[in-house]
Amino acid sequence: MTATNFLSNFTDMEIAFAVYRIVISLISFIVVGIDKSKAKKGDWRVREATLIILAFIGGAIGVLFGMVFFNHKTKKQKFYIGVPAIYILNRIMTTIIAVYIIK
Repeated sequence: MTATNFLSNFTDMEIAFAVYRIVISLISFIVVGIDKSKAKKGDWRVREATLIILAFIGGAIGVLFGMVFFNHKTKKQKFYIGVPAIYILNRIMTTIIAVYIIK
């Protein structure tokens, strides 16, 4: 099966939504890595609110992977409880969008 044949099974909206989720997750992962790097150097930091917002807009899995990969924000309750909770909300919203909005 080629990529073209595989992609022909999906609508343009489904493909765009999947690309969005992948891109926002990658951006979130990178931002967590940047924040960890800046924390080690004692430089200006990324605001915690920015990381939470990135998680809410679909990048929770990227923030979660970043937390584990970079061992960053793992001791802060709003992150070790909040980000997994936001991930669950992301999954619920993805399912609702996939079932009821993207047809």
